[in-house]
Amino acid sequence: MESIASDVSNLSQIIQDDYPKETDNQLSNEPLMLFVEESARFVQNVTSWQVKKPAFYHGHIAFLDFARFGVVQKPLYINIIREPLARLVSYYYFVRYGDDFRPHLKRRRSGDSQTFDDCVMKDETECQPEKIWLQVPFFCGQSQECWRPGSQWALEQAKNNLVQHYFLVGVTEQLDEFIGVLEASLSTMFRGASERFQTGGKSHLRKTSNKQLPSAETLAKFHSSKIYQMEKEFYDFAVEQFEHIKRRTISFVEGKHVPIPQQFMYEKIRPR
Repeated sequence: MESIASDVSNLSQIIQDDYPKETDNQLSNEPLMLFVEESARFVQNVTSWQVKKPAFYHGHIAFLDFARFGVVQKPLYINIIREPLARLVSYYYFVRYGDDFRPHLKRRRSGDSQTFDDCVMKDETECQPEKIWLQVPFFCGQSQECWRPGSQWALEQAKNNLVQHYFLVGVTEQLDEFIGVLEASLSTMFRGASERFQTGGKSHLRKTSNKQLPSAETLAKFHSSKIYQMEKEFYDFAVEQFEHIKRRTISFVEGKHVPIPQQFMYEKIRPR
């Protein structure tokens, strides 16, 4: 999501001159969970800073409910997720071989040539089903229960947060449509994003190097895991929600995503 945001939210090139310019803030030292005082400080910083608005914050922080801290102004949460096992496999090879964006950067597991299948066969910690438990707790939030692998409460909370608090959650398999919906629904911030996405350098489309698809045995092991099944349930739920929003927001005309015309009208306006 961060690399996509960097590409398509460069408002000096996307937004027309008559719109305010956005400030792009990338969060550093990104802990998924924040201490309470850190959360309060972060909420205060985001909501009280008026120097440059609108602002786009991107980073890796689990869902944080701003209303809990007594503020009226809340951010629009936007995210994008991936099929859970595909995400884990990609990350496994990424920390060993990197990607095509910075191919010469030495990663923390560089030199380890063991495949994901071998890791699973040896029952090593790095490739346990528990390592898949990431997208559910991320959307669940800051509660300790969110991060307990296999928590049914966490799964339900994640679904509820996605529906109630996230403006849009896309999936990696539909990046074009995700950008199209953003441009149609938040045109002041993403005007021209679809064209830029299609014609730009596409640094957001980074490919992990030397990635090998898991074997049938590995797939069977993960697919039988309760934790995988719960993460997959959340992923499928997110896909359904995105499909629902997409159908009501954009259509595909002559090779391009175009906004669906306004569906409502005002019959009477008083006073005249």
